[in-house]
Amino acid sequence: MRAPATDRGRLLLLCLLAGAVTVFTATVPLLRDWFDLRVYHGTVDHWIHHGGRVYDYRVPGTPYGFTYPPFAAVAMLPMALVGLRTAIAAALLLNLVALAAVVRILAGPGLRRYGWYGAALAACALALFEPLRDTFSFGQVNLVLLALVLTDCLLLATGRERPAGLGIGLAAAVKLTPALFIALLFVAGRRRAAAVATGVALAATAAAALIAPDASRFYWTRALWDTSRVGRLDYVSNQSLQGVLARLGVESRAVWALLAVLVLAVWARRARRAAAAGDWPAAFALTGLTACLVSPVTWVHHLVWLLPSFALLLRAGHPRVAGALYGVLCTSVVWLWFDDASGVDGFLGSNTYTWITLGLLLWLPAGQEPSGRRTISRSAKAVMAPPSAAAPAMASAAGQPGGRRAGAETSAAAGPAAAAAGGTSGPGLGRERSASSEPTGSTRPAAANPQSSNARASS
Repeated sequence: MRAPATDRGRLLLLCLLAGAVTVFTATVPLLRDWFDLRVYHGTVDHWIHHGGRVYDYRVPGTPYGFTYPPFAAVAMLPMALVGLRTAIAAALLLNLVALAAVVRILAGPGLRRYGWYGAALAACALALFEPLRDTFSFGQVNLVLLALVLTDCLLLATGRERPAGLGIGLAAAVKLTPALFIALLFVAGRRRAAAVATGVALAATAAAALIAPDASRFYWTRALWDTSRVGRLDYVSNQSLQGVLARLGVESRAVWALLAVLVLAVWARRARRAAAAGDWPAAFALTGLTACLVSPVTWVHHLVWLLPSFALLLRAGHPRVAGALYGVLCTSVVWLWFDDASGVDGFLGSNTYTWITLGLLLWLPAGQEPSGRRTISRSAKAVMAPPSAAAPAMASAAGQPGGRRAGAETSAAAGPAAAAAGGTSGPGLGRERSASSEPTGSTRPAAANPQSSNARASS
């Protein structure tokens, strides 16, 4: 099927796609009723206006409350100044800004060449992605954290390493999962950035301890280690290795620890190789995948950390693979096993997103020297080499672009960078370089199923 050649045809196609996306999001996926945002707002209101303790608050009618580190509650203090509806509007705006930043970083300057049509196609594709749908409808913080972490990735990939680590440190202070990116900086030998990230995370944590000493003491000594606070590990939304084991009835922590160590070993080897080649986008994508796998609880909305992997697949020239995997993550397929995940079909189907994450960790293209760097290297050699009969040919070869076309014909369903993956890719993030939770709503009783994946997962 060819793309429309006229603006009128494109507008008609976009109207049809927007209608299909609207019907899909209104019928297939269940909305989350801003549950996590209600946890945030209720916690802050309970703490500031009613003199309550941060970790004592529960959303009325549920056993779920705040489970993030105390710094997250401190960072959310401005919500105490507004009502819930205003907080919802602000959260929507903040998530849209964060998503725009993520897409801009992942797609790079090539995003502009597609204009309004490409942006609209990308928006339709993003609206279908289940982790993004959940992040918006829960009122979650995942996109903000992803934007912070990818900002550091951009700094490292473009050689501006001095401020690198600030975003990762802040993200790790809000939720524990991004702390694995600090480990990445150590593995990659970026000690300065690792020190910055560690210092920022510790400083933020210390500031929270000064502001809310009782909450800090309770969280780090009790709440962090109480897995019952985050919900059932066997719940189908938990798409981590621990979730797979829990649905199999395996309760041994030793088995989970062994699997986690194996995954971390694979990650360390692949991420180190990617960073050594200057392929920071691959190193960060691998780290996001690993964090989702080894975390005891990875609710579906946490899988926004897979977005860099799809951008990387497009960059490496695998639009069909990216489109197929991205499409599966748009289907909400794991919820077919909401009531019963037993049997072979339950084992395979209820863990579909985990299998995708694991497969990407093992086979994602990584460790390839950026094309721009190869071109620079060859040009330098051609200039510095002694005169010879082959010198003109070498200089001519060095001037050829080293990048690959990354799928300008990619379908919009392939992911957030699908509309902006064309052009010559540099060392990652799609940048061009020259040679220099639970279902909510009417289908389920509110008391029967917890609606907040955030309320059950702070790590």
